[in-house]
This record gives sequence, C-alpha cells and structure tokens, in this order.
Amino acid sequence: MSPSSPVIAVTMGDGAGVGPEVVVGALADAAVHELCRPLVIGDAHRLREAARLRGTAVEVVEVGSPAEARFEPGRIDVVDLGLLPADLPWGKLSAVAGEAAYQYVRVAAELAVAGEVQAICTAPLNKEALHAAGHLYPGHTELLAALTGTEEVSMMLSTPKVKVIHVTTHIGLVDAIARIEPGLVARTVRRGHVAIRASGVEAPVIGVCGINPHAGENGLFGAGEEEAKIVPALEQLRAEGIDARGPLPADTAFFLASRGDYDLIVAMYHDQGHAPVKVLGIEAGVNITVGLPVIRTSVDHGTAFDIAGTGVAEVGSMVEALRQAADLAPVSVG
Repeated sequence: MSPSSPVIAVTMGDGAGVGPEVVVGALADAAVHELCRPLVIGDAHRLREAARLRGTAVEVVEVGSPAEARFEPGRIDVVDLGLLPADLPWGKLSAVAGEAAYQYVRVAAELAVAGEVQAICTAPLNKEALHAAGHLYPGHTELLAALTGTEEVSMMLSTPKVKVIHVTTHIGLVDAIARIEPGLVARTVRRGHVAIRASGVEAPVIGVCGINPHAGENGLFGAGEEEAKIVPALEQLRAEGIDARGPLPADTAFFLASRGDYDLIVAMYHDQGHAPVKVLGIEAGVNITVGLPVIRTSVDHGTAFDIAGTGVAEVGSMVEALRQAADLAPVSVG
C-alpha cells in the first residue's frame, strides 16, 4: 500500500445479505491493500460475525474518520454506525437493515463530497428493504445521484469481455421506450465515451443498440423508434468526433463486443444490457455509476438472501470493483 493510493469508502450494503461477507472476504486479500486504502462504512459487529462465518482471520477495528484508519493488511478499518441489532437474522428482509444500508451510503457520499475519500465501492443493498425504510429510490445509482446533487447519471456494467452503459435502467419497459429520446441517448453515449477514455482507450468504438428486434429492420418492426429516437443522436455524436455506430441489433451487438469489435455497448433499457453481461461475466462483473462527482463502483450481484450467513459468497466481484475504483480514482494527496 502506498500513502498516495486512493482511500475508498466501502459501504457494507444490506446487513442481512451477503454484503458483510463479501466485504470481509475481499478486504482479507492482501492484494487489495496494494491497490487502495479501503475504509468500510458499516457495522463492526456484523463484519466480525461475517469473518467468523467465513473462517477469515482479520481484525475489525472501529475508527471515527479516514484520518484514524491504519489501512493495514489483516485489519479492517470501519466507521461503525452501530445501526444493526446483534440478533438481526441473515437472509430475511428487514426495514432496519434497509435503513442502515441507506445510512452507510449517505455517510460515504458525504466523505466523498468533502474529499476525504477518493471513491466509493458499494456492497449490494436490497431495494425492497430500502423502500420499507422509507427511502424510495430504485437503487444505488439514483440514491447516490440524489445525495450528491447530480441531475443525471448512467449505469455502466463492466466485465473482462464487454462493457455496457444504459440509456434507461430501473423503470418498466413501456416507460423506458417513452423516455428514450435523442438528447438522452447522446448524453449517455458522451458519458460512456468519457469513462472509456479515462480507462485508457484513446479512441473508443461505441456500438449503440436499437430498441426493436433487428433494430427495427428498416421500419418493419416497431413504429420507427430507431429513426426518431436514436439516429439523430448518432448523427450529432459523429459530428462531435465520437465513433458511435448503430443502431445495432442487440442480439448480435454483444457477440461483436465480446470478440473485441466494440469498446462499449449502449443498451436502451435494463434487461437489454444486463442479461448478456451477466451471461458473459457476472463473476468478475462491476457496476460503475458514470456522471457522479465521485467514482463509484459496485459488485454486479444482489444481496443473495438465499446464501447469506453461510460464509460461501464469492468475493471476486467485490475485489474487481475495488480494483476498478482504484484505477479510476484520482490520486490521494495524503
């Protein structure tokens, strides 16, 4: 670990899910400490219980701020909010856990906006638990946008084989099609272009999916959505020097991206992007929120209530999320 490596706020997620286990498992990996200085925002008691379940020998130490953390391998520094009861059941929906998960993200966002951490890496929260606690956000993406005062952000999923950014995410399919318009498509592509360039690709090739089967088949399918909603955006983007190609049939776009033809695929709606990405690499998948004033990455899986508390949750996605957060974060000054 270098003293100039980024400090990353790691939110524990829903304490009834696998979040505590994947956080402990990932931060027990000495290689993670070579990449960054991780600081958990969560519940120290729950992390200790997760370590016991996993059989992981780590010291969980409560700290009051990033300045008090030591960031040493074998030690997990945690800003302990103390919001979870000791007897909280694993794998059960809980408004208490939903409230705690919200507070972890709130504190992490405040630290990021204040410049005390350089990135946020989130373990999964449960949307139903979040709503039960009175926080009516579709997920982390929208929650962090609200907490940081950001008007519009995009969700990007990244795997070793393909990266995809979404024009719309957590809304119904009919509503998504209604919401798609040239300005939103163009802004989404621009955010993706900036993110891919930041990852080291100087001139990204971006494939933009259509909405209908076969991207409308020249008007055969749909009501001309591609021509009305996507083509004007692509014309504008190409005039700006962005290599955005399409509209592409979604059923072939991801295959082409997986063999290297595209650096980024733009999906029009949630399942159009999520389904192929999860087939191609969910184990190493990372969710990146693009457009925030702070870097935010996340595991590409949910709370997995069915295995929570068993100590068997895979930690590869959390390790990869931390790696990408460290790669994208600005260098710390202290």
